[in-house]
Amino acid sequence: MQSATSRSSTRPISHSVLAVVVCLVVLLLCNVIIYFYLDLLYNSNGQQVSSSSGCRPGYFKMATMKNCTPWLQCAEINNEVRRLKLIGQGAVKQVYLAEWRGQKVALSILTSPKYSEDFLHGLSMLRALQGPKVVQLVGFCLQDHVLVTEYHPLGSLLNLDLVLSQAHYLKHNTWQVRLRLAIDYVSILHYLHTSPAGCRVMCDSNSLEKTLSQFLLTNDLHLIVNDLDALPEVDKNKNLLAKCGHRELSGDFVAPEQLWPFVKDGKPFSDDLMPGYDEMTDIWKIPEVTQFLMERVSGGDLVHFHLFQIHKECKKKDPKLRPVAQQVLNVYKTVYSNMVRESSGVRDML
Repeated sequence: MQSATSRSSTRPISHSVLAVVVCLVVLLLCNVIIYFYLDLLYNSNGQQVSSSSGCRPGYFKMATMKNCTPWLQCAEINNEVRRLKLIGQGAVKQVYLAEWRGQKVALSILTSPKYSEDFLHGLSMLRALQGPKVVQLVGFCLQDHVLVTEYHPLGSLLNLDLVLSQAHYLKHNTWQVRLRLAIDYVSILHYLHTSPAGCRVMCDSNSLEKTLSQFLLTNDLHLIVNDLDALPEVDKNKNLLAKCGHRELSGDFVAPEQLWPFVKDGKPFSDDLMPGYDEMTDIWKIPEVTQFLMERVSGGDLVHFHLFQIHKECKKKDPKLRPVAQQVLNVYKTVYSNMVRESSGVRDML
């Protein structure tokens, strides 16, 4: 009698253990699926996979094109690219919506000869960094200081809230989409810091608005970097550091090492005496950009909670103590996958 009772009492325990094991296996599979999904979006270097890539250097192919085509040269740009309307203007370039063989493109023209060095630097970076994270180069004409790139109708990241308020994109106004955009942003920084053209620092980023304007929204709601006119190289082995412009910077958005260090001594700003800095200035700015992305969406506060520690490290006053972009990217991906898994578990319980 006693042994029979003992055997019967162990069955519920065995079933409970089995249920726990099954739950753990399901959670593990969920993690694997989420990471597999992220790997489809990003390769091992953090690069976003793009269906428009695949052409060899010197060629381009836009979404509706079947074949890769050589970059347009002066004669083709002058004869075949039709200017439609002005859509943007900065210190270096005027940008026009234009058309080439039925394809919408962006036509950029140098505003003044005094900025030709910046223009040519931006073009050289476009050529050197072509890939899924960078706006696609369509052609250029050195003698006319003109370049043509793929057109993205949603515009810059500054337009995000406006885009996501449109009926077509309203269903995409979620923390998942916005956090993926943050992952894109950090992934681009990682690419620039480890690029084929060396470690590059984003110098056109002295305010949140200026930083956001450097990135374009694609139709499938991903980010690519667009403006490469100010990407100085950093090489610590050669003691090569960057300085973003020749004027004094101010404000909380720029990193502490970008501020004039002799204010308390009463010394007036001098570009010659201003110390250089490295790519860690980009890391300092990550929390503000992510806050912009997440602040107007349900679940954004929970994302901030999970990212609190890595953002605290990004804000270390000593740049040597900040994480590199790859470390930030790893945390962002982990937070994304964990939150997706947790939200799936809540839905299952409901």
